Amino acid sequence: MNITKKKVKIATILPYKENYTFGKASAASLWVAEFFLNSKFKRNNDIYGFTIYKDYLTKNYNNIILKNIKSKFKSSTKEYVQKLIKKFKKINYDIIEVHNRPLILEEVSKKIKTRYIMYFHNDPLSMNGSKTIAQRLNIISSVEKIIFVSEWTQKRFFIDIDDKLKTKTEVVYPSVNPKKKISKKKNYITFIGKLNESKGYDLYAKSITKILDEFKTWKAFSLGDEERRKIFIKHKNHFELGFLKHSRVLELLDKTSISVVPSKWEEPFGRTALEASSRGCATIISNKGGLPETTNHSLLVKNLNEVNLYKQIKYLIKNTNFRKKLQNKSFKNVQHIISENTKIIDRIRQESLPLNNINFIKKKLKILNIYNQGQKLNHRLYNISLGKKFSNGFIRNGHDVIEISDRDYIKNNRSLSFVPIKNSFQKYLIETFKNYNPDMLFFGHSKNIDLETIDTLRSLNRNLIVSQWNEDPIMPSLDYSKNNLENIKKYSSLVDHTFITTHPSEIKKQIKNKDNFHFFFVPVDENIEFFDVYKLRPQKDLFYAMSHGVNRAILKEGTEDERIIFLNNLVKKIPDIKYDFYGFANKQPIWGNNFFRSLINSKMGLNLSRGKPTKYYSSNRIASLMGNGLLTFIDEKVQMDHFFNKNEMIFYKNINDLSDKIKFYAKEDKLRKKIAMNGKKKYFKLFNEKKITDYFIKISTGNNINLY
Repeated sequence: MNITKKKVKIATILPYKENYTFGKASAASLWVAEFFLNSKFKRNNDIYGFTIYKDYLTKNYNNIILKNIKSKFKSSTKEYVQKLIKKFKKINYDIIEVHNRPLILEEVSKKIKTRYIMYFHNDPLSMNGSKTIAQRLNIISSVEKIIFVSEWTQKRFFIDIDDKLKTKTEVVYPSVNPKKKISKKKNYITFIGKLNESKGYDLYAKSITKILDEFKTWKAFSLGDEERRKIFIKHKNHFELGFLKHSRVLELLDKTSISVVPSKWEEPFGRTALEASSRGCATIISNKGGLPETTNHSLLVKNLNEVNLYKQIKYLIKNTNFRKKLQNKSFKNVQHIISENTKIIDRIRQESLPLNNINFIKKKLKILNIYNQGQKLNHRLYNISLGKKFSNGFIRNGHDVIEISDRDYIKNNRSLSFVPIKNSFQKYLIETFKNYNPDMLFFGHSKNIDLETIDTLRSLNRNLIVSQWNEDPIMPSLDYSKNNLENIKKYSSLVDHTFITTHPSEIKKQIKNKDNFHFFFVPVDENIEFFDVYKLRPQKDLFYAMSHGVNRAILKEGTEDERIIFLNNLVKKIPDIKYDFYGFANKQPIWGNNFFRSLINSKMGLNLSRGKPTKYYSSNRIASLMGNGLLTFIDEKVQMDHFFNKNEMIFYKNINDLSDKIKFYAKEDKLRKKIAMNGKKKYFKLFNEKKITDYFIKISTGNNINLY
């Protein structure tokens, strides 16, 4: 697979009010710094923010100087965004990550075209830029991935939004570096956070005062600050430490026996609870927001009030054995570890790069294969269905495939509804896409996919590869090709690649954007072409089958093309040959199993296609002929000698040369069998269903390879 080798440049944007410093760092800054230090991308990851302090958490931090930070008349956010955009225009970042500010994402993405990852550390419904459904849908469509710090924040984002869109999101929890050994505990009780009512500090204040009065050997600590302070604890065994450096907080938690996190508001996650439990504290938490996701080993206060909080703290103090057991369990079973979750973030970054989706790295793709399965034709086309062979090839190469038959869906779902059935198909396709989230959309001979639908699918998966294929002839000499070419051109400028059975040089005057056109050979499949006619005793000499379109089971009256003229002349030249022709001289076409019964009763097959012989073009009958071991004749102007030699296929110059060679090989059974066997062997070696579909994948993922 093609994996990008160049250095990946990543810009990480913090909210400008987020202090990325040792002395003032809060949750989002700690998240960014801790995951950065463990990331494989850290050498090329620039972090942007604003602070008046100088003790940056990491060396890669870029401080944006803001002049309007105290202005009542000018927007600091606007100034911050403008300065970021100015920098980003000079540095081509492969990925820009935006933390907790949807409005910054909205403004920067308007000016800088790159790939974005959005991180939500708080309730999305409380933030400007993600409050409305329309705003959240716009975020989904404009980013590679949305990362949430908890399932709770993810659920909030998807209120009144289709859950199937969660495929573009992931939960990555704030994390810690677990210690190897638990520290000796003291009779300490700690509260860490804003000293206000929303954090439950009022409940803690009342509860802890009673506890300290009752248990004289215990001490309590409060860490944090609050600008509009209203709650104070006055007790000789209570110590208020203010806002401490993160390292000092962890040192205190190492000694703490009981940590209390009694939030009243819906915590997006609750980093304090995670850190306390990872340090071996017996942790008490409320049942709010994402707090229950921090640890599986805590005391949960469901009915949060002063009395119940007091009872839980008292229970832990009095029941020493239970407290120590809870401490050991929380210490040994840390749920969210920095080293593990950093790998998830780096994997998401890798997936966000062009052709670097995790499935490409693993070489296992999810493919949505859309083609006409012929259900309405009772599957009489199964043996010549390229779409079926492609599905077989993809699966045998280790990929996963979902098939959709667009024409059958439309036929089977027609009703008296006022909604056009084609519109219904678009919805069906989009909903299926949301559920499956494929890496590749692969379709052939379809006019039923709206261009707007493809745009929608790309917005759902910005790494999506879209390729189309077409097996019909494309040649200036054939009127039929004009309609076929129009069908191809409908999507050719929108898809990444177009695969055709005519050499692309033949269309240089017919289509402008031909650089993404590629030739492919009609594949054989061992489960379909499984006869060895050269081992049998056929009663006929020459087989040929044609039709007036695969959707027609019978001939179209009054229709005659150059193939009929050619066959009439051929029969006149060698009347003694035992012909078995179908779709000719009022002999109706044959399909399915009847086709095989007739085919294997002939020694040789004529590969005659409509239109003038054109470079590489052949109808898919060539696979049926050579793949089943018939000696096969083809016009030398098709240039099949680029793939096969004269010991594998018979090339003729004109009808006279063909008639002479048919007469010769009809009598030379030994030589005929040898060439037919060689032809089948070569065909299966070069152009089997696994080889052809692997070629599709490699071309589609950016590899410049030859067909054989």
